[in-house]
Amino acid sequence: MKRQKKIAIYGKGGIGKSTTVANIAVAYSEDDKKVMVIGCDPKADTTRTLCGKRIPTIVNTLKDNKKPEISDLVFEGFNQIKCVESGGPEPGVGCAGRGVIVAMKRLENLNVFDEEFDVILYDVLGDVVCGGFSVPLREDYADEVFIVSSGEYMSLYAANNISKGIKKLKGNLGGIICNCKGIENEEEIVNAFAEEIGTHVIGLIGRSNLIQRSELDAKTVVEYAADSKEAEDYRKLASDIFTNDNYSTPEPMEDEAFENFFKSFID
Repeated sequence: MKRQKKIAIYGKGGIGKSTTVANIAVAYSEDDKKVMVIGCDPKADTTRTLCGKRIPTIVNTLKDNKKPEISDLVFEGFNQIKCVESGGPEPGVGCAGRGVIVAMKRLENLNVFDEEFDVILYDVLGDVVCGGFSVPLREDYADEVFIVSSGEYMSLYAANNISKGIKKLKGNLGGIICNCKGIENEEEIVNAFAEEIGTHVIGLIGRSNLIQRSELDAKTVVEYAADSKEAEDYRKLASDIFTNDNYSTPEPMEDEAFENFFKSFID
């Protein structure tokens, strides 16, 4: 029986979760893996670089169509990657996490998860305090979690809070993905943080204008610049995640301990 990977990628808003998910999805598809990407962020932009445009969200589709078919909710993106966006309410109205709950149940009712995917990737907004955003873990849709973080204070603070949620939900933390922002001692800080909470850094993506240019063209860098170092970095990350068997229940720091940890890297 082939090994299926059900992976949830968490992290602070704007840290690069969607970029990471989309690029590793393409890397998996290049390796002839059957891939589905589920965007669990109300911004609904996870799959834009896979489809070349924004796709209809489940939440919006259900407003006008109470009995949608799979084809109304699941779209085919680059290299036959199946793409879904949960969506959410308009800003300032309702619970954003509710969209994730609605989307997962609808996909389940349509037996979407019965299809034999090699990899299912969830891009989840970094707030597991909200019940909606904890659904991929709480309902066992995902088997393992990776956290995207830079070496910045707020990014690591969010990562530490996410780790608290993972511990409470008894999730399997597979590691930290360091999405570099170019700050001083960044790799050292992120590696030390990972060790502090009982995990490891599984991959590092350097800051790059090429990644930004590819996104402006609504493409992943793995598609846009297939022979670039950036594309190779994402391919390596995808491979390391797929073969990873180093999981842990994190031991996040209390707020005061986190403050002291971060201050230790500041002169």
